[in-house]
Amino acid sequence: MSPAAFAALVARFGAAATAGDGKALSECFTEDGVYHDYIYGPHTGRAAIADMLKNLFHRDAAGYDWTFFDPVTDGRIGYAWSVSRFVSTIPQFKDKEVVIDGISRFVLKDGLIAAYHESVNGGVAQAQLGVPPERMAKVMNRWVANFRSRADVESYAAAVRARYAKG
Repeated sequence: MSPAAFAALVARFGAAATAGDGKALSECFTEDGVYHDYIYGPHTGRAAIADMLKNLFHRDAAGYDWTFFDPVTDGRIGYAWSVSRFVSTIPQFKDKEVVIDGISRFVLKDGLIAAYHESVNGGVAQAQLGVPPERMAKVMNRWVANFRSRADVESYAAAVRARYAKG
């Protein structure tokens, strides 16, 4: 995939997410593509991705915008920085505006997204919502457990531990 084609794909992705157009977002993915969301978890396949956008993202947020900047790719993997904004519709956080940024990693296949991963500081979002600190700690501990249980993360950590053990 060329850099221009990747930039166009990322722009379509952001526009679809902003509009709440699950069909358009899902069409950015391969049939068996996986969207790894830091809040809602993994969603596999176009139908699940479309449902996630409509029944989770746009259920919990209004005035949603997700804009990507500086997309780069080597044709196999792409990255882009993003800023997003929404107003919470969750009753206990109703009408709270949240603005966050993050880095997205796109694993590409045949001009589409085979896997989407994101790195977002969820604590920034939770603080803007007014989530109590004890609840923030509980959520972040769950995120840590999920992150540290991933095979790729443990493999990396084990390799670094072994390198340092050799002294």
